Amino acid sequence: MSKTIYIVISQTGTALSRILKFITGAKYNHASLSLVPDLSTMYSFGRTNPYNPFHGGFVTESPHYGTFKRFSGTKVEVLSISVSEGQYTNLEQMLEGMAKNKKRYHYNYLGLFLAGAKIHYRQANSYYCSEFVKEMLVRNGIREARDLADIVEPMLFLTLPNANHVYSGKLKDFANKKAAD
Repeated sequence: MSKTIYIVISQTGTALSRILKFITGAKYNHASLSLVPDLSTMYSFGRTNPYNPFHGGFVTESPHYGTFKRFSGTKVEVLSISVSEGQYTNLEQMLEGMAKNKKRYHYNYLGLFLAGAKIHYRQANSYYCSEFVKEMLVRNGIREARDLADIVEPMLFLTLPNANHVYSGKLKDFANKKAAD
């Protein structure tokens, strides 16, 4: 029996996201991972405080609080991927462990900056958003590392084989639609 996970790529409209959009030309520049179809809980690396773009780390995100609530016009693309029960359980346990120990994890600011210059840079227990999503897919056997670029941008997830496009539009509209279902 298979389970489903979700990759959410987004554009919040924050100053930092607008700068990244200007630099990269990418329509979306944030990536999150969710285990629930209503996206009420998503995991990523980003702002730990929705009012402070300079303090980041492992975050639990939701359309109902934090940065996504503050920036309610956030646009998203939602993808679903079928995984085995074992992969799902391993991913769930890994994410729960990271959430319990989130102070051990940091935002990879230098890695993000160098990625803009096409230089791959990794630090232990430190990620930027798309680097984190890639790592979770690879470490749980959902995708092979060789199938994903060393420097992974959120838009890359739109090209994953066997990823199904679920939704395109405002995150709050998706959340409201799912709540009504």
